[in-house]
Parts: sequence; structure tokens; C-alpha cells
Amino acid sequence: MWRNSATVSFSSKLLSYSSSSANPNYFHYASAFSIFSPNGVVDQALSLSHQRFYCSSAVPSPSPSSGSVIKLGFLANKSDAYLPLSLKARDAVQLARHYGRCYWELSKARLSMLVVATSGTGYVLGSGNAVDLAGLCYTCAGTMMVAASANSLNQVFEINNDAKMKRTRLRPLPSGRIAIPHAVTWASSVGFAGTAMLACKANMLAAGLAASNLVLYAFVYTPLKQIHPVNTWVGAVVGAIPPLLGWAAASGQISLNGLILPAALYFWQIPHFMALAYLCRDDYAAGGYRMFSLADASGRRTAAVAFRNCLYLIPLGFIAYDWGVASGWFCVESSVITLAISAAAFSFYRDRTTQKARRMFYASLLYLPVFMSGLLFHRLSDNPQCLAENPNRIIELPSFPEAVTESEEDDQKKKVRYVTAGPQGRAPVAYASIAPFPFLPVPSYVDQ
Repeated sequence: MWRNSATVSFSSKLLSYSSSSANPNYFHYASAFSIFSPNGVVDQALSLSHQRFYCSSAVPSPSPSSGSVIKLGFLANKSDAYLPLSLKARDAVQLARHYGRCYWELSKARLSMLVVATSGTGYVLGSGNAVDLAGLCYTCAGTMMVAASANSLNQVFEINNDAKMKRTRLRPLPSGRIAIPHAVTWASSVGFAGTAMLACKANMLAAGLAASNLVLYAFVYTPLKQIHPVNTWVGAVVGAIPPLLGWAAASGQISLNGLILPAALYFWQIPHFMALAYLCRDDYAAGGYRMFSLADASGRRTAAVAFRNCLYLIPLGFIAYDWGVASGWFCVESSVITLAISAAAFSFYRDRTTQKARRMFYASLLYLPVFMSGLLFHRLSDNPQCLAENPNRIIELPSFPEAVTESEEDDQKKKVRYVTAGPQGRAPVAYASIAPFPFLPVPSYVDQ
């Protein structure tokens, strides 16, 4: 019955309006659309957005019959029934773009991707001769989420400071594009999801490293930036943990071999951030941060610290070769690129200008990807060929403890020592399963 009454109401309204209108081609959209709304209420925005379909014509046309007008009205409403959905879809897309952009900036996505690259490199180095691609993807995804959470919390805590700095005042929180509770919810969600993914798909050691790094960055390093210049060194520790996380996710343990890349990350960050702090010292002062360069008007101490930490990078290539992590070619390449960044730091030390600081900053940006790429390209897997090339440092023990007799087991216990460093201070490069604890990987050397 409602359908019949609505049709009659629609016909009467349409015919009455067409007979009284100066232009018979024009009829009001709201009266025609009212039959589709039981309460007779029409969205004003919807009506305005569709006026172009019912605009009056400059040239009057013959008055149509009532049947054709009714037919025209139903056709118009039938085609326009999809327009409200399109408007809602457009609004949804715009909303998704807005929050997607806010999440991208809150997460400092480019910095988080650099963290993921270091974590993935550590995973490959800790995988030996076989890399689990699924495990690598899960580790990178979990690391990305935890890094995004830490960076988001960092911006939540520094919203007032960021509003005072030219470099950060347009971030989502200082500019008011997103609310603080929304940002906290986002950070908490991705942080918990990333830690849970690492715990389920990698191991609890990797998840623990990720959670501890999040706490160290958001709740120790962030407030320390406004208290003491030592924050730079604490931040360097934060940056050194992701490659160790990747190594732990792949191997399930932390060994001396896995500390080469974290050491490189730690020493690399000091000249990198010293150059950045020198270039942005006025902005940091306006934001209320206690950076090392602010207490050094001449810049001499800042440049000296940067140069000293560049020199600390020189032995890492030789250590990687000596411990069997990479080949001799990496030792050469690492020495070359380390001398290059050291030269840039020394140039900044001699002539403390903005141009020299920027040159050292760009040199640090080039150093890290080249170092990691070389380490991956020249890495040595713990395969039989590698073991044969280093007979004095690595031994092979039986894989199955059942094959070892009681007497052989006693002899084996005497030969294998639970040590943390090899002869002449060298670190172990292989691990053996020792009866009666075949599940326990320990460093092993044989007394010669």
C-alpha cells in the first residue's frame, strides 16, 4: 500500500510542479526524491550535489506529457540511487588517505625502513648457508611495527617540542591533524602486534630485544634528550639493537659473531648524529633539546667526537674476516669506505663549517648501505667448505650423541672447553652440540 500511495504522491507532485513551472524540463530533486524516504527528509548536501542534473534549460521546450514526466522522474532517481554510495566511497578514500599519511609520518617510515634493513641484514648473517625467507619476512614485518610504535610514542612525548622547531612543526600531532589518543592507540596497537609476531614467528629472544628497544627508545632516550647530552650515546645503543635482533631471530642466540654489525651501527651513529646536531643546532635549541653540539660553540669537541668514532670503525672489517664472518675482500672494502668517512670527519675537524658538516653527514649516509651490502655479498656460510678452509679454528663434532660411547663422551668433555673467546683472543666461529646436552650450542675450540 505504501508503494501505491508513494507513487500517487510522486505523480501528483511532479505533475503539479511541471504545470506551474516556467520551464517544464525542470523539476525539483527534493520532491522527486521524497518518495524514497519514508519520513520525507532529504539530505540537503545530497540535493545540492545533484542540482546539475536538474538545472533549467535556456531554451524552453514543449511541455511533455504526464506519463513522460513520470518516466523521466523514475529514470533520474534510479540513476542517482548510486550517487550517495559514490560520495560515501569518496569520503572513505579521502579519510583513509588522511590517516594513512598521518600514520606514515608518525612512524617515521623512512627511518623505520632503515631499521628494518639492518634487522634483515642481521637475520641473513645469522642464518648460515640457508635463509628462511618466511622467517625473514616475519622478522622484518615485526621489526617495522615495533619501530613504528617507538617513533609514534616519541612524537607523542615531544609534541610541544616539535611545535617549536621549523623541521618538525608540520608533523601530524603539532599541526593538529590527528589527536593524541588516536596516536597513542595506533602506537600501542602496532607495538603489541609487532612484538607478538616476533614471539610467535621467530623466538622469544627476538621479541624480548624488540620490546626492550621500544622501551629504551620511547621511555629513556626520548626524555633524556631534554635532560643531558648523553642521549646521543643512548640513541646509538637503540640503533645497534635491530641487527642483533635479526641475528637472534635467525640463530636463536647471541654470539660474538653477531656483534660485528651492531658495533658498526653504534660507532656509525655518533658521527652521523654529530653532523646532524651541528647543522640543526639552532633548531634543537629552540625545541629545548640538550644536544652535545649546543654546549660546544666552536664545534671543535663535536668534530673530535665524530672523528674518533670513525676511527673505531676501521678494525671491524678485519675482525669480520678474522672471525670467519666475511672474506678478505670485505676487509679491504670496509677499510676503504671507513677511511673515506674518516677523511670527511677529519676535514670537518680542521674546518668546522656548515659545508664540511654537511659533507660528513652525506658521507655517513653513504657508508652504512655500502658496509651492509659488502658484508652480505662477502659473507661466509658455515658450510663444510668453509670449515675445511679453517681447520685450525673450527672442528666438526658428531651430530648425534647416540653414536658416541661412554669413553668417547668422557674424552670429548675433556677436549671441549666452555669458553667465550678462542686462542689468542680470537672469538669462536663455530658451534657444536655436546653430549649429554645436544640441544645446547656453545663455543668450541680443541686444545692443540
